[in-house]
Amino acid sequence: MVIVGGGFSGAMLAARLAERGRASVVIDRTGDFGRGVAYSTPFPGHLLNVRSGRMSAVEGRPGDFVDWLTTHAPDHADPDGFAPRALYGRYVQDRLAAVEAAHPGLIRREVAEVAAITEQGVRLADGRMITGGAVVLATGNPPPRTAKGDARVLSDPWAPGALDSITEADDVVIIGTGLTMIDVVQTLEARGWTGRVAALSFKGVAPLPHGYGHDAPADLPSDAVAGPLSQRLKAARALARRTDWRAVMEGYRPITARLWLEATTAQRARFLRHLRPWWDVHRHRIAPQMADMLTRLEDQGRLTLRAGRLDRIETQEEGLAVHWRPADGAAADPLTAAWVIDCTGPAHDPATHALTAPLIAAGRARLEPLGHGLDLDADGRVRDAAGHADGRLWMVGPPARAAYWETIAVPDIRKRIEILVGALA
Repeated sequence: MVIVGGGFSGAMLAARLAERGRASVVIDRTGDFGRGVAYSTPFPGHLLNVRSGRMSAVEGRPGDFVDWLTTHAPDHADPDGFAPRALYGRYVQDRLAAVEAAHPGLIRREVAEVAAITEQGVRLADGRMITGGAVVLATGNPPPRTAKGDARVLSDPWAPGALDSITEADDVVIIGTGLTMIDVVQTLEARGWTGRVAALSFKGVAPLPHGYGHDAPADLPSDAVAGPLSQRLKAARALARRTDWRAVMEGYRPITARLWLEATTAQRARFLRHLRPWWDVHRHRIAPQMADMLTRLEDQGRLTLRAGRLDRIETQEEGLAVHWRPADGAAADPLTAAWVIDCTGPAHDPATHALTAPLIAAGRARLEPLGHGLDLDADGRVRDAAGHADGRLWMVGPPARAAYWETIAVPDIRKRIEILVGALA
């Protein structure tokens, strides 16, 4: 088994395969196995967006992460707390190392760039071939690609040193109002930044907070999980009025992938067109202290959320002007700032990706009907041009979102890992 990508998805897949007696080669171009982009942040203020008690890396072992915290970071061992993401990266690395020690020879790490997926395995950028009976694409989240051009347009906020040139009083425009926007603002705040930020997205809404206690799931009525989307939305809203909206979202969490797999192409398109922004801010919630930071900045007049579409970014002598079209159709003055930061989220596009575009051209893979990702079967096999699932080619983690919708958070990824391991075994 050859696994392309050594972040959380790839590393924990290799660990579960080893625990089932299956050998694998994990290839990562950075050599920072197990951490990926999300958990490689050194900033202790970047917190998990899921409570620690739900962040076990292994399906069926709910206390694994909290047990690790109890030993290695007891101040953060509250299962209802939100631990620093850097600690979670250490936990994943420790788990990978522990499995390697318990199952010697079953996990091989390879620090290299993958140039191509072949019939026999993969070809590396240095020309070497690594063969295997199957290849799993676990390439994680690519950087955004919306904003380009001027050097003051920061197209990848996670690139090393990307924010270092922003001075204390600089005003900033952020494209995107999701989780990455919150990370960037928090990072700037920790550096003593006192400027203002205008954040722009189509709906102009930021992620909502978790409650201060565990969000127990509600029992969803049948009309909230079947039938037309309008009926489901009406039923979900009615239930939220009787209970709590967080409980409703937790009720959907374990069945989201199944509902997405069962949905027609028309239903998926309608969901993406009308409901996606609202789903994202309710489903992918933030720690309460992060929400408190946003409220404080808004109250200080330092943070404003704008609803609209980016038109163009104009370079001016004194800075940048972001021309935008408000969602309500009204005219609007440009947003001006010293810097523009692209926080629109990962730019998943398999039709142009260096590894997947050749697979599509060769007929070994195809796009799902809406074109947002590769077409996969229920276990994670890539479907070829004729729709046949290929047992030699698999996908797991965030790049599989078009197929299962929820594959970006650890509780969802670990379930997909378990399904994939079961199918391989």
